[in-house]
Formats: sequence, structure tokens, C-alpha cells
Amino acid sequence: MFKKILIANRGEIAVRIIRACKEWGIQTVAVHSDVDKDSMHVRLADESVCIGSHQPANSYLNIPAIMSAVELTSSEAIHPGYGFLSENANFAKILEENKIKFIGPSSKLIKMMGDKIQAKKIAKEYGLPVIEGSEGGVSELKEAKEISKKIGFPVLIKAAGGGGGKGMKIVHNEKDFDLSFSAARTEAMKYFGNDEVYIEKFFQNPRHIEVQVLSGKNRTIHLHERDCSVQRRHQKLIEETPSPVLSDELRKDLFEKTINMVSKIGYEGAGTVEFIYEDGKFFFLEMNTRIQVEHPVTEVVTGIDIIKEQIHIAFTGKTALTQNDIKPRGHAIECRINAEDPSKNFQPCPGTIVMCHQPSGFRTRVDGSIYQGYKIPPYYDSMVCKLICHGRNRSEAIQRMKRSLDEFVLEGITTTIELHRKLLSHKKFINSNFNTSWLDNEKII
Repeated sequence: MFKKILIANRGEIAVRIIRACKEWGIQTVAVHSDVDKDSMHVRLADESVCIGSHQPANSYLNIPAIMSAVELTSSEAIHPGYGFLSENANFAKILEENKIKFIGPSSKLIKMMGDKIQAKKIAKEYGLPVIEGSEGGVSELKEAKEISKKIGFPVLIKAAGGGGGKGMKIVHNEKDFDLSFSAARTEAMKYFGNDEVYIEKFFQNPRHIEVQVLSGKNRTIHLHERDCSVQRRHQKLIEETPSPVLSDELRKDLFEKTINMVSKIGYEGAGTVEFIYEDGKFFFLEMNTRIQVEHPVTEVVTGIDIIKEQIHIAFTGKTALTQNDIKPRGHAIECRINAEDPSKNFQPCPGTIVMCHQPSGFRTRVDGSIYQGYKIPPYYDSMVCKLICHGRNRSEAIQRMKRSLDEFVLEGITTTIELHRKLLSHKKFINSNFNTSWLDNEKII
């Protein structure tokens, strides 16, 4: 096994990776910006290296600084977590050229599946249903408008080079198209350095379903699905598994087609294939070539440590698991706890945590990096931790989550805890009668 791994990330995911490494007996190196010197991931790692100032471009996105940290600490591998450099094909290629193991797929596959247009073509080639829309990227307004009129409004304009809701515009009618098209291209260039966009049919009442996979040279397996439909502005808030809306027949079809595509492209590592689901049909959305924020719900129902499996596949090239090893039990729900004010349009609320009491108890898990006295910086994502609850069924998981949210105390900052309490008690959530636009169309808090 690897002797030393550098974690090219921060916050809760860095802590999560360090814990998995320690269980493998692997030494860990934390990299950090100047404002993160007192962070939990720095405290837990065996070694730490400051790689720059608080601006991500000067630290967590600073490839030369990270490569210097690798050389300084004699690290054998890098785990990128999610965000930052996790889906940067250039970074993975640099590591390959320097014989440093990237804990993830090859740079070629990252580039291939990171291009949303190419990924859509690949999915279609291997039998996955795809959303009606442009065959490739479009940059001319006239062409884009003609495609939109052909498939019918509403349509979705999406950045070809990225995701996370950036460079994405919903257009409900032709008269709003010109402005939205220009805005999407400008935003795509700002966030991804690529102003190419593509057009898709917009679904009015979709669910967001994704399939977790582990793949090596020997086999590809799935760890069942997650339902990530509770979102605001395309950002996930609550995730659960299994999905309350899939039939066994549809689930079987979804898994078979996903496994076929992932194995045929020669994927190695953990990955997630995402789908839009509406009216009994699913359509390929994208593939994330990294660990997902919501991976813990899959872990608690399957008993599989996905991070440890990522490391094992990176070292051996093979997955030790077979499909028969995957026997999910019960239901799990995850709430992302953000330092945001939902009553003020989810405005970020950095600050110092003056009191911190995290819930515990039977089948209750908190993935985080916070502690009493920790100062949340304003420079990064506002998620501070994740609360995961597991039950024998969905009703029990909901009740356990409500109990755990009541126990959660974070004073000194404004958080989304109260919003989650309201969501978990809402009739639509309890009855699973919601879609991805629920929170954008209905005021909960």
C-alpha cells in the first residue's frame, strides 16, 4: 500500500480522506492556505505544508505549489477530494508525467467525461438515453435559437466545460433567449475559461438520480443509487438512498446501462453517473470523475468505505469488491449544513463558532471539520459539515434526522439547520412529492 498520501483539499473532505488513510496505516500530508493553518485537517494530518494565501488560485488551485509540497514531503500519491483540482485533467496529466499517483481516473478519462458534449455522445454510444438538444457546442446565437425552437421551450443553456449551476440558464420563451444565451456564455468563460455552451430540453418536474460506481481493470460494480432532488439553484441540500420513486424494474435497467458504459470506457476509480428522471424515464446528465459530497449515504447503507476503495483501486488497479458484496440495508439521508442565511437568499455567513455541540447516537454520523472556536473563512464554499442518519426505512431515517437536527448547536454563525428542520417536517418531503425546482418555487423559510 502507499506509504504517504498528500491531500490536495481542505475542510470536511480532507478530514474524511485523512481518516481513511489512517485506517490503511498511510501517512498523510495536509496542504493549506495561510488562513487554514488552524483547520482540523491540518491538525489531524501527520505533516502539513502551507502552499499560499487565502485566494484559491494562490493555494488550493496552485499546481506548482502543490507539486513542491509533494517533492518536499516525498508523497507517493495525491487524493484531490472534490472541487478544486479533482476534475482537472491537466493536473492529473502532470502527476502522471512525474510518476505521482493521482487517486482517481486517468487524465484522458477526466478530460473526456469533463467535456459535457463529448460525455453525452459517449453515453448515447453505449446505450444510455440522452436528453434532446444540440449535438455539440454552439457559439452562434442564430443556431442556438433555431435548435431551441426545434426542441421546444423551455430549454436549458449549459456550459460545456463545467457544472455546479454555473453558466446555466433556463429559458422559458423565445423573447428571453438572446439575453440568457449571452449571459450563459459570459458566465461559462468566467468560471471555466471556455464560453462554449450547449442546448437541452428543460424538464419541468424532474428528479435528480445518480449511480455510484467503483471500477478497476478487473470489473465495474455499482453501489446503488442516490436521490439528490432537494436543491436550490442547482445546489444540492439533501440527498438520500434508495430513491423513493424508482421501481425495481427501472432500477435494474438503470444499473445495467450505467455499468455497461463505465466498463466500456475503461474507467478506474470511484465515479458517479448522474441522471434526470421524469415520468418513469431517465436520461443521462453527466459523469463526475471524483468522490461526491453525498457519498456517506451510500456508505452507511452498504457498509463500504468508498474512500478506502478509491485508494485500493489507485494502488492495485483493481477493485476487491464484487457485485455480490453490495447488499444495501435500510435508508439513509444526508443534510448539508451550510454557513448561510436562507432568509437572505442564502447569503454566506462566515464567522467564529462560539459554541459547538454535534449530534450523536444510534446510526448518526457527522462528517465535518468544525470545532468550538473555529473561525470559518469567507473565501471558500460555505458548507461546514454533513449530517447523515440511517434507519431501517425512510420514515425512521427522517425521524432520526429530525432528532439529530434538534441536537445540533452551532452558535456564533447563521446556518441552514433550521431550514433542514422545516424541510424534514414538510408534507412534500415526507410524501416524497417534490422535484429539483421545489425550493426555487416555494418559500420554506
